[in-house]
Amino acid sequence: MSGDGSPEIEVDGSGLRVAVVAARWHQEVMDGLLAGARRGLADSGVADVTVVRVPGAFELPVAAARLARAGFDAVVALGVVIRGGTPHFEYVCDAATAGLTQVAVSTGVPVGFGVLTVDNESQALHRAGLRGSREDKGREAVLAALETVVALREVAPPLR
Repeated sequence: MSGDGSPEIEVDGSGLRVAVVAARWHQEVMDGLLAGARRGLADSGVADVTVVRVPGAFELPVAAARLARAGFDAVVALGVVIRGGTPHFEYVCDAATAGLTQVAVSTGVPVGFGVLTVDNESQALHRAGLRGSREDKGREAVLAALETVVALREVAPPLR
């Protein structure tokens, strides 16, 4: 299972402003990812949360860039791309991954990567944080972003 070996993360996110940008494709999976992200934010004490919905994973980087530049402490990107019979899967996955990486590096704002890139819907459902899911990638993406914010604040001020 892909979650094997993942670290246990507990972080105090009190006072942080966090934006979550979530795609709309694959509604059931996205509902689970977004619910998991909200659980992670609540568990970490984050009260200042803005959620923005975009059509799909390809649109996540532009929204994340705008939000990162708007003064949020962290941005969490949620989406799902399910492999089909054409190269479209690779193009969308590559664009979303490279784009979100560029946002984080160019702005200095941590971006939680909650984009599922899976072979089939069953794999997505097992990672979506739904009842019966084995993993909760929405929550994991939030916690990773928050832990990165806290770690960086200890050694360097924000770039803004």
